[in-house]
Amino acid sequence: MSQVFSPASNVLAKVSLVAVALAVGGGLFLLDRLFRSPYTTQQKLAREQPVQFSHKHHAGQLGIDCRYCHTSVEISASAGIPPTQTCMNCHSQIWTQSPTLEPVRASWRTNESIQWTKVYDLPDYVYFNHSVHIAKGVGCVSCHGRVDEMNLVYQQPTLHMQWCLDCHLNPAPNLRPRSEIFNMAWQPPADQPNLGADLMAAHDVHGRIDCTACHR
Repeated sequence: MSQVFSPASNVLAKVSLVAVALAVGGGLFLLDRLFRSPYTTQQKLAREQPVQFSHKHHAGQLGIDCRYCHTSVEISASAGIPPTQTCMNCHSQIWTQSPTLEPVRASWRTNESIQWTKVYDLPDYVYFNHSVHIAKGVGCVSCHGRVDEMNLVYQQPTLHMQWCLDCHLNPAPNLRPRSEIFNMAWQPPADQPNLGADLMAAHDVHGRIDCTACHR
């Protein structure tokens, strides 16, 4: 009986198996890259807003404290979106005819809230509390980046679960004195290398990694 497959078939079969393995591995790699890319995470992509509010101008150049607009950040789960009244405290006196600010004036006239677009839009199954993190000494910069240098605010981290876990497993590098939480330019003193560990003890920080910490 003649041989059905030639000797070259063995080589072809091995090459085919390697090609399939490479294709599957490459496909999984590309899916992982897509999952972590800004296309999926929206990381570092500025959101279009009804009014192109510049944090660089207000928080950076004018030095307005975060809490002036985000009034509930220290006491509630949400940082809060400023009402139109907050904007008009200044803009009833300055830039009163600016076309850019017409949506603000229209909101003031009609008593209808401006529909801002969320920048940090967490899934409904994720629980996050601003007040808890601030009470424990986590600065705004740790999650939001140098907002005082952003003309248009964008999402600084990926917001992947691993990003949260990295901090919960090792909170010390992200802790600072409570007096410096809203100071965007603060840096840990070089002569206090153990400051993070000291703050963990002082603020009673225990990085929870159980499921119910974030999924409730």
